[in-house]
Amino acid sequence: GSNLFSARAFASNFDDDQLKQAIEYAKLRGVKTNLTLNTLIKDSEFEQAIELATKAYEYGIDAIIVQDLGLGTKLIELFPDLPIHSSTQMTVHNLNGALELENLGFKRVVLSRELSANEIEYICKNSNIEIECFVHGALCISYSGQCLFSSMIGGRSGNRGKCAQPCRLPYELLENDKKIDSGHLLSTRDLCGLDFIPFFIKAGVSCLKIEGRMKSAQYVAIVTKIYRKYIDLALSDKPYK
Repeated sequence: GSNLFSARAFASNFDDDQLKQAIEYAKLRGVKTNLTLNTLIKDSEFEQAIELATKAYEYGIDAIIVQDLGLGTKLIELFPDLPIHSSTQMTVHNLNGALELENLGFKRVVLSRELSANEIEYICKNSNIEIECFVHGALCISYSGQCLFSSMIGGRSGNRGKCAQPCRLPYELLENDKKIDSGHLLSTRDLCGLDFIPFFIKAGVSCLKIEGRMKSAQYVAIVTKIYRKYIDLALSDKPYK
């Protein structure tokens, strides 16, 4: 994530120099880097977003992930050899959406987190675009890219990278002014999809998405290592357990 137009605006994001250093660091180690430009872009910010994408392209970024459809199509036009990915914030939740992005020239679509395994498989089997799906981490109570909860109650929009995560707070449930439940009623349990790895591989999923930009380096390293281990196991002749 850069310090501009990232869905994690309050993370320790990279400035221009740090972004360049991170890309060079990764390339020396054979690791790909994707830049998240995954917020909605105001008209007045469009040129600034293009400028940031241009710098990332010159630094050697391997792909750019976008929410804003206008920004995505412009980047495809400007950088035809640079893969542009559709963020989960674009709310692509069916085959028609995936096919439309494929026709527009997107390389990959990160599907909405609300889809069932069978829906993911159906999209994979009936499109040629790369499919990425969530496999580990926190889930929103609302739909990817469509939640206005934080924006309405506090002016911090999730579509601008500033979600205050009000769904993580405790609430009381009332019926006829009588409290019938209380606690973290809107906070979902974190997702752990290790058991689904063989299914995803067979379905044709190209990439698995692990939450990490607001986590510690140690967390990211451990979780990624575990998923790499079980992906390799699923691709081997050994029993998956």
